[in-house]
Amino acid sequence: MTDILLAHSYHLPYDSKQVRKMQPYPPLGTLYAATALREHGISVAVFDSMLQDPVSAFPEVLQQQQPRIVAIYEDDFNFLSKMCLTRMRELAWQLAQAAREAGAIVIVHGSDATDHAKAYLSNGADFVLVGEAEQSLVDLCASILHGGELPHNIPGVIYLEAGGDLFQSSVKAPRNANWQYLPMPARELIDLAPYREAWLSAHGYFSTSVVASRGCPYRCNWCAKPISGNKFQLRSAELVAAEIRELKRVHGVQHIWFGDDIFALNQHWIQQFADAIEDLECWLPFKIQSRADLMTRDTVGALKRAGCAEVWMGVESGSQKVLDSMDKGLHVAEVEEARARLGDAGIRACYFLQFGYPGEQWDDIRQTIDLVRKTRPYDIGVSFSYPLPGTVFFDRVREQIGTKTNWTDSDDLCLMFTAAYKDEFYLALRNALHAEVDSWRDSSKANAVDCVALWQQVFALEQTSRNSAATVFAHYDMSAKEASRHQLVHLQGAPAH
Repeated sequence: MTDILLAHSYHLPYDSKQVRKMQPYPPLGTLYAATALREHGISVAVFDSMLQDPVSAFPEVLQQQQPRIVAIYEDDFNFLSKMCLTRMRELAWQLAQAAREAGAIVIVHGSDATDHAKAYLSNGADFVLVGEAEQSLVDLCASILHGGELPHNIPGVIYLEAGGDLFQSSVKAPRNANWQYLPMPARELIDLAPYREAWLSAHGYFSTSVVASRGCPYRCNWCAKPISGNKFQLRSAELVAAEIRELKRVHGVQHIWFGDDIFALNQHWIQQFADAIEDLECWLPFKIQSRADLMTRDTVGALKRAGCAEVWMGVESGSQKVLDSMDKGLHVAEVEEARARLGDAGIRACYFLQFGYPGEQWDDIRQTIDLVRKTRPYDIGVSFSYPLPGTVFFDRVREQIGTKTNWTDSDDLCLMFTAAYKDEFYLALRNALHAEVDSWRDSSKANAVDCVALWQQVFALEQTSRNSAATVFAHYDMSAKEASRHQLVHLQGAPAH
């Protein structure tokens, strides 16, 4: 028996895109919550639904642990949880209802529950916690376990009163500064073996996640921040390096993904981190998410010293007009400079791109294509503008959103507002651009003829003149030997064989 059973609602097999990628990471946010509870003497177990079947396994764990409280505590450090996918919402409700039927009090925390607290409270949850909730979780659980009164004064608590009215604590949702001083997340409470097996089978090495910071101070107007707002916190560089050393020596980890929203924001910290990695001799290749304007010469040098192998930058668009409309605070020239610096350092530069933002037209899309072709990133991630509550972007398109307000899974990518083109066009654009970038990196994945055929589909869906198509094909990067074949392909309007 245990006081509290922690769970989360992300189940990889429910997300076909992530199954294809097969890059599962443990739920760090959930494990940090477990650490906080144990620090206060509360016994805790964790049900990890990432790779095991929650429908059959969760009832068994409930019977074994017989918890007084079940906390469905989502991983705030994983972008997949922040996407508020409806398939995972449905699973969270299933878990909550199963826990209630087993006699447990149910607490829920996460981005989606923050946006839709009443819906969660109507589907099995007794309490919703908003904000950075580790300390609020501890306080609420202690109150319940010790028979205290309803937690009116615990920051960030929401529940339904006896009459069905929604109660929300008048105390402001917490921004938990204590998080950065917590011990390492309680990875020993889950089984890392399935993660290791999945990574080794799919990629030949074992990667796991670490976070060095929490939150992001930038104000891109499409970015939802229901948990941390614009607050940013850093852990000690020495503690992060020590965690990497333990993961390497104890768990055989061979690669690290930093789940930080924004890595390398503090240039002094990056130098400290590189020094700590060198002092502890615990180099591991790692990848990060950051911004092009943070990739200064000194920062890139420190990243290289620390072992950075790959930087994913939120480029979004090659159109300055679109970037300005997003309040991105970034210039296209800074992307080009960052790409060059990272390339000179031998670090793979990758781009997150976003299509469909309000006001984006064909010329803006062309500028993004041209930027990708000019700078040749190692890889790209393509998404479509996704309006989530609490953002300026959501408010702009609110009246256009119909009954579907969230993506089903991470490969849904449907546009839920009126964009310049229909979904079919953007999907074709994504496929063509991905294939072209893949062809630069690995000619066995996509040859030039395949790319041309995909671009032909884009232009057909875009319904522009053939002159427009010919202009883009003229910029397609191909060898002189292949050029005549592709010209023939274009004139005939059919792929070469």
